Amino acid sequence: HFGHCRFVFNRMLSDRKEKYLNEKTSLNYYDNARTLTELKKEEEYVWLKEVNSQSLQAAIRNLDVAYRNFFNKQNKFPRFKSKYDKQSFKIPQNVLIENEKLVIPKFKEGIKLNLHRQIEGELLFATISKNTTGKYYVSITCEIKYIPYEKTNKSIGIDTGIKELAILSDGSSYENIKSLKTKLSKLKYEQRQLSKKTKGSNSRNKQKKKLALVHEHITNIRKDYLHKVSTEIAKNHDIISVEDLAVKNIMKNHCLAQAMSDVSLGTFYTMLEYKAKWNDKSFVKIDRFFPSSKTCSICGWIKQDLELKHREWTCESCGTHHNRDVNAANNILKQGLNILSGYGTQSDTKQKQVEANSLELSMKPEAQPIASGVGG
Repeated sequence: HFGHCRFVFNRMLSDRKEKYLNEKTSLNYYDNARTLTELKKEEEYVWLKEVNSQSLQAAIRNLDVAYRNFFNKQNKFPRFKSKYDKQSFKIPQNVLIENEKLVIPKFKEGIKLNLHRQIEGELLFATISKNTTGKYYVSITCEIKYIPYEKTNKSIGIDTGIKELAILSDGSSYENIKSLKTKLSKLKYEQRQLSKKTKGSNSRNKQKKKLALVHEHITNIRKDYLHKVSTEIAKNHDIISVEDLAVKNIMKNHCLAQAMSDVSLGTFYTMLEYKAKWNDKSFVKIDRFFPSSKTCSICGWIKQDLELKHREWTCESCGTHHNRDVNAANNILKQGLNILSGYGTQSDTKQKQVEANSLELSMKPEAQPIASGVGG
């Protein structure tokens, strides 16, 4: 099933690329589905009948979705699948769980399962996958009535970073567990051992599995922690305001790339956003150009000479002593509330800040105005 679905995906992707290069036209799902039907009639590809036909059609559907996501600028252009990467195939219908066995088409005797929790609701479809460490999983999608978290009437601003994962506007914080850094020496050792093995040998294949296990362990630690933190924040707050960081641009900085990859802020924001949406909570991103760290959260005065090494600073206007990250979180919260209330928008935040900065240059520090969009 893995190989057949991978072949169909790659064949249809090749047909689409060739069609566009030669005729400047594109194929759709129905064109690929007709091609699959014709392939099954050929003696060379009669083996395609060995597996569930709906799984092959689902592979074409996945390709079609990948194309749409590319043209919507959500993902990169689809790539050919490799038998050395993660494998998967989908079972759109006729999925049953009986006597702790998974019963699907072509597997009538059932496949033994280790259920980590009981199945609830109506079974819709399932996806069987095999990761690079040789472990098999089945993800079963069910339709159930979701009960959202109770309202708390609390709002929170979140300043994220590398030293600490998240600093909240109420003063609390979540540490950066640095899952990659803690396993880096082990990772380097296994990678060195792999480089010494002969390509194609059994010893190299065994070493690749060892290396994959280390990567899997790092990923599992990181995802588990991010899920726990994001769930706790979404459960305890009705309004969540964060800063719209340019993570891709930060990754281009070789001094910060590894640390930024380790903390995985993009995944953290994604988790917060969909969990807030599930539970009817408000999730807002403020403009990345808003000077949240430089702005006094009490009076709005902006410290223009604030550098990254300054973790604490004192406002020259009102005299308030600030912790850099907590102050930034408070400003992020205020700006997020302003955006939700209609006072400020994502599009005009930068322009308002430029106007505020130009105004303050002509005034003395003790008489500077409240920064636009912050509020007093």
